[in-house]
Amino acid sequence: MVELAFREAGAGLPLVLLHAFPLSSAMWLTQREALGGMCRVITPDQRGFGGSDLGSDEPDLDRCVDDLVALLDRLGLDRVVLGGLSMGGYVAMAFLRRRADRVRALILADTKASADPQAVRDNRERIAVAAQEQGSTVLVDDVLPTLLGTTTVAERAAVLGRVRGLVQAAPPPAVAWAQRAMAQRPDSLETLRSYAGPSLVIVGDEDVLSPPTDADVMASALPDSQLVTVPRAGHLSAVEAPDAFNAAVQAFVAALD
Repeated sequence: MVELAFREAGAGLPLVLLHAFPLSSAMWLTQREALGGMCRVITPDQRGFGGSDLGSDEPDLDRCVDDLVALLDRLGLDRVVLGGLSMGGYVAMAFLRRRADRVRALILADTKASADPQAVRDNRERIAVAAQEQGSTVLVDDVLPTLLGTTTVAERAAVLGRVRGLVQAAPPPAVAWAQRAMAQRPDSLETLRSYAGPSLVIVGDEDVLSPPTDADVMASALPDSQLVTVPRAGHLSAVEAPDAFNAAVQAFVAALD
């Protein structure tokens, strides 16, 4: 277990947002600003990223669950609205598998419930090794192009520059650890089917890593779900189209009251 660094804004109903790979809680800046007026937005740096230590544990998303449980205990939070984008969604589903009693409601964005096929696991290991040997070069060359939609690449130079900077800042040991942890994750569809609480699934319509078909599968599995498709956004819908993303979250959280 490591002690997670985090950023927060606002007060009231706690909303925990888990960031994408290979970014940090910095990606949630707009969400803290926009959603902090209606709830307490808590955005941890997952282990190894941002201000959080990597620790010495073997790669396993369950260790990320342990980290998050410890953070909630430290903050005195019993139940939270738990959201995650991409890798953050994987951690959210792992948390749900073990500690559904602490999830007031669930938000899954640009992620998928299925386990990785062998080809994807092999590619994760390739990137892990390359990051350890070459630093952030492999992330800029191989990962960055898949994170953003075609609209963002063509029309949102500032977003592209911001994401590039976040990707380049990712520590190589954390990149390798996270890739290997994600490669081992199990299928989570049964976990979603067993969760009776309110849930929101969000996906960018230009997401090629976790496309709308994956979002459809998750929304169908969750008993009490809403599905929102964000137009003109790729895998980082919260960063690429924050107004649409935030509006969906605001409506969902408001309905919880």
